[in-house]
Amino acid sequence: MATLYQDSDLNKRKTWFLMTGFFVLVMLIGYAISWYFNSPIILIIAVLFSFISSFVSYWWSDKIVLSMSGAQLVDHENGREIYHLVENLCISAGLPLPKIYIIEDSAPNAFATGRDPEHAAIALTTGILAKLNKAELEGVIAHELSHIGNRDILISTVATVLVGTVILITDWSSRSAIFGRRDNDSENGGGWIGLIFIILLSILAPLSAQLLQLAVSRKREFLADASGALLTRYPEGLASALEKISADPDELEVANRATAHMYIVSPLKGDDEGKKTSWLAKAFMTHPPVEERIARLRATEIK
Repeated sequence: MATLYQDSDLNKRKTWFLMTGFFVLVMLIGYAISWYFNSPIILIIAVLFSFISSFVSYWWSDKIVLSMSGAQLVDHENGREIYHLVENLCISAGLPLPKIYIIEDSAPNAFATGRDPEHAAIALTTGILAKLNKAELEGVIAHELSHIGNRDILISTVATVLVGTVILITDWSSRSAIFGRRDNDSENGGGWIGLIFIILLSILAPLSAQLLQLAVSRKREFLADASGALLTRYPEGLASALEKISADPDELEVANRATAHMYIVSPLKGDDEGKKTSWLAKAFMTHPPVEERIARLRATEIK
């Protein structure tokens, strides 16, 4: 039977494989476009644009997400109980204490953000503080601290930016291919073939990038579940918390498609991520099915 340690190592390898796929996809798109327009500079611009966009998101994405969620900063004086809970887990994990934010919303949920452990934050809804017991809340916080320790937020941000880059590049290239003309069309018969290829690329590349992004997000959730269970030494706490959060009828009002992947459980109730679904439906989920996450937590052993 697989252990949480094996799950953790496997998901790390799979995630870096998927992130490599992102950069390869961006370079292939840039190469295809530069070939069609007979302009090698386009490939260089495409790669540089993806790196610059990632750099900008690296520094400011956390502030944007916290602002969008209406999160309010709490400290030791106005949130002593939750402050001590996070502090104790950080000591066990060997992590610096992140900033703690509270979202006024009855729906139980939580997320972590920040570019690295030294510049991280955890956001918890008032609903999750009210509806979970201490062991369950520890499981949730340990899960989010694992996201910070594993630097999942950085990977997730880069993935999101690369998806946007792919969409922008393919949209521009398809419009230019249709309304512009290739310099060497008259020299060979590849003009129409290239045009068809660019149009197909503009359809398939964004879809492929989106699927890669969702795959990265799902792998990071499995890894954070495993790491969080190792931190508390009590997988049942997180498993029970996932059950309660997924079954809660309240909908998180501040949630949207852009930030849904950051939460411990998808806040979009229409996703039905707690139910058995086909492999195709799973491919478009931001999170793994909750029942699958719970089963892994309850079936694995901690050494």
